[in-house]
Amino acid sequence: MNILIVGAGYVGLPLAVAFSKTLKVDCYDIDKDRIQELKKGIDKNKQEGGNLINKNLNFINYLDIKNNYKFIIITVPTPINGHNHPDLSHIENATINIAQLIRKNTVIIYESTTYPGCTEEFCIPLLEQHSNLKYNKDFFVAYSPERVNPGDKINTLTKIIKITSGSTPEIADKIDELYKSIITAGTYKASSIKVAELQS
Repeated sequence: MNILIVGAGYVGLPLAVAFSKTLKVDCYDIDKDRIQELKKGIDKNKQEGGNLINKNLNFINYLDIKNNYKFIIITVPTPINGHNHPDLSHIENATINIAQLIRKNTVIIYESTTYPGCTEEFCIPLLEQHSNLKYNKDFFVAYSPERVNPGDKINTLTKIIKITSGSTPEIADKIDELYKSIITAGTYKASSIKVAELQS
């Protein structure tokens, strides 16, 4: 089971390291210098204390359409713009880019901080448009708000309860089990994607 994590920042990198303890993980970022440093085991942000060099973890700055990922996790930033609204340009670009990688039964998980309804109203239409596949038929979607505080060495990824959700009850169960495999503090399965977004 392969995972692609989009974004090698303070959210994506700890996820990549945690999942790579048991699963094959590709961690993608558009910043080529960042990827080269991570390949050498260097995290200039000093966010991840784990082992960056292991056989299950691969850092990449390109997306190969030949790869078949079971889960694609999007962790790109959503800075606030001049109108005090989240800037969705990074999410939009990431969504369009990964649409080419979607296969039958791929699950796309959004962790980026957004507003309630963003995943279903903004992201899913983009996925359908650029993949030519049908939501909840060909591919599925989940949302799990990130809970990482940059610089906090005590309340790290695995020590904070993770909220999960999915686009169908079956996918919600599957996503909850996926995160339970790395979150020692446990998980909380929300009743819907929108409810989970309320926690972001």
